[in-house]
Amino acid sequence: MTSLVVPAWAWALLAVLLLVCLAIDLIAHRGDHVDSRKRALAWSLAWIGVAVGFGAFVTLQFGSDIGEQWFAAYLLEKTLSIDNLFLFVVVFGALAIPRPEQRRVLTWGIIGALVTRGVFIMTGTAALERWHWVTYAFGAILLLTAVKIAREPAGHVGRPRTLDWLARWLPSTPSLHGHRFIAKVGGRRLATPLLFALIAIELADILFAIDSIPAAFAVTSDRFVLYSSNVFALLGLRALYVVLEHGLERLRYLKVGLVLVLGFAGVKLIAAQWIHVPPLISVAVIAVVIGAVVIASLSSTSERARSRSR
Repeated sequence: MTSLVVPAWAWALLAVLLLVCLAIDLIAHRGDHVDSRKRALAWSLAWIGVAVGFGAFVTLQFGSDIGEQWFAAYLLEKTLSIDNLFLFVVVFGALAIPRPEQRRVLTWGIIGALVTRGVFIMTGTAALERWHWVTYAFGAILLLTAVKIAREPAGHVGRPRTLDWLARWLPSTPSLHGHRFIAKVGGRRLATPLLFALIAIELADILFAIDSIPAAFAVTSDRFVLYSSNVFALLGLRALYVVLEHGLERLRYLKVGLVLVLGFAGVKLIAAQWIHVPPLISVAVIAVVIGAVVIASLSSTSERARSRSR
């Protein structure tokens, strides 16, 4: 893959753009207002537009090969992030978190994910630079994950065991206390369900990152491309959650798409020494797989709805 020497100003630009985007998102969604699905869709498309714009900047500044790597990594992370949404639904449902508070939990969860993803990426690139065999380890992780997902029942997302573990070891109250993550009850400081939800989501993201970061390494090994593509995939996750919250069950073939994408990334990593797959081909493969999965899912859902109405 093409190596990239990123000037300090490019990292500074990414940091400023990230802060501006977070500030805009926080100001636009302050208070207890709950986004409608239509408004959330508009925000989701806006974040995708910002991501495409940044990808175009990367392409113009560093060349088409790096640009293709960026879009391939972004597509991978965006696709794999959808799987997180299933867990969000389960966690919020299990803890009876109302929708206005869900948004706050997701905001802090995304901020935490931006930090942990950065640590994973810096650690992963350092390991790859020192030990080439790490490439095969990453590829094996992806293939094992693909097999694990393929063996799971369709639409199955169990209650996270993290919640039960937290209930045993963390002093808590089952009641919400406004927007607080920690509340003082009877002279004791107790964790509220909001803190449980935040911890569960953060730990889940760490587990998801173990899959998604190696997948991104299948298309690029550059720190700037890896982190910036992750940043823009995460920025729109909250809006995407609102858009898909009640329609995730319609994506009945999503698991098939995830298995194919993870399998492709795993094989690509393991075979990289012998077979070079251009980034543009990776972009095409991911786009075609996910596009086919979404079309097949929606078509199947429509057909089932017509069958029930007869």
